[in-house]
Amino acid sequence: MKTTIPRTDVAADLLTIGRSSIDLYSSDIGQPFEKITAFNAFVGGCPLNIATGVSRLGLKSALLTGLGNDKVGDFIHNFLENENVETAWIPRINDARTSAVLLGIEPPDRFPLVYYRENCADIHLDLDHIEAIPFEKIRLVVFSGTAFSKDPSRTAMLLALEKCRAHGIATLLDVDFRADQWRDPRAFGIVLRSVLPMFSIVVGTEEELLATYLTDRSQLEIKHQQISAPELRGDIEAAIAGVLKAGADTLVVKRGKAGASLFRPGEPEVEVPGFPVDVVNVLGAGDAFCAGFSYGVLKGWSLYKSVRMGNACGAIIVTREGCANFMPTYAEVEQFVADRGGL
Repeated sequence: MKTTIPRTDVAADLLTIGRSSIDLYSSDIGQPFEKITAFNAFVGGCPLNIATGVSRLGLKSALLTGLGNDKVGDFIHNFLENENVETAWIPRINDARTSAVLLGIEPPDRFPLVYYRENCADIHLDLDHIEAIPFEKIRLVVFSGTAFSKDPSRTAMLLALEKCRAHGIATLLDVDFRADQWRDPRAFGIVLRSVLPMFSIVVGTEEELLATYLTDRSQLEIKHQQISAPELRGDIEAAIAGVLKAGADTLVVKRGKAGASLFRPGEPEVEVPGFPVDVVNVLGAGDAFCAGFSYGVLKGWSLYKSVRMGNACGAIIVTREGCANFMPTYAEVEQFVADRGGL
């Protein structure tokens, strides 16, 4: 599938689908998790973060997620409304709870993470929720890997991909590997490899691409409960080749402070430098990257400039305490890159 984003009369420039949560982040930055005295309440989840980031940059974004019919759901819904993210298609799921995340912040490289996602509302997205979306009025749809982890969400994602293909809509996969959300980490790769041919664009870290081709549990190691930053062993070149062979028109490999690499079938790797900054919290950097990159693609920028925009957004967010609540505005990104030589 080609990376083509037609301009049309839209309900939303971008729709993201998948998880959302209340994020409780340590207010004691630098303290070990067991010594935290208080948490600050934010919102998060890969799709929610991306939708918020794109909205703050100035485009129309929408989110499809499941929220519990509870006060935490109210908290997240209120945040999205205030951020001008379209919420019309977000269902309230009875007999399920809105997801929650707890995070310790020990910069520069230790961020223990605890998920509370048992019977979470967003995993109950179903076929009827997909049928309610006017896909013909959306330019780009972003999926997260975690949404494929369980039914009914998994089957709903398959229907959404069919709808995108039927309407010629560009699709982006944020690989979003969270090992503890899968019964077996090898299942992650089996499921994602089966849907890769349906995606125009794939975005992930080296570790996430290796997870997509994981064959042995011993290749995976999680230290200090850093669920979002596992260590994986494997052949990264083979993983990159596998994604491109599956049919993606564009693959972006996020490489942290080094920036990102851009791959297209039959073309050499293009290295896109990042923006060095002092790190406060790495969680959300990839989502900010995806928001900035998606913005550039939707604006018709070159892929190089779009990746550079993603790098800038990611660099800004790691200097801040949280994710969605701290996504940069376009004016902030513009000033940030101007001070560092531009895009």
